[in-house]
Amino acid sequence: MAVALKPGARLKSSVCDTQVMVVKAPAGEHDLRCGGPPMLAAAATASDTVSLDPALAGGTLIGKRYVNADESIELLCTTGGKGALVLDGAPLVIKQAKQLPSSD
Repeated sequence: MAVALKPGARLKSSVCDTQVMVVKAPAGEHDLRCGGPPMLAAAATASDTVSLDPALAGGTLIGKRYVNADESIELLCTTGGKGALVLDGAPLVIKQAKQLPSSD
């Protein structure tokens, strides 16, 4: 289920406790999933018929930012959970801190 992602949008997983806020999003519609099923708007209610895909049970950590390979999307995890985040079939990873120049 492809949707247009906008900065500031809050989304939640339908299979675990994961909740995220969109910090940066690419243009167009994209398929954002957590633990297998598509993510829902924060106000939406989850269906009881969906379950966590064991292959996508990598988990999310509260306070971490998740990005794709080219960092065109950035999500802030506001509530951690058991599901892993996937955008258009590619897993999202924790954004690494930038190295600061040394001060000699």
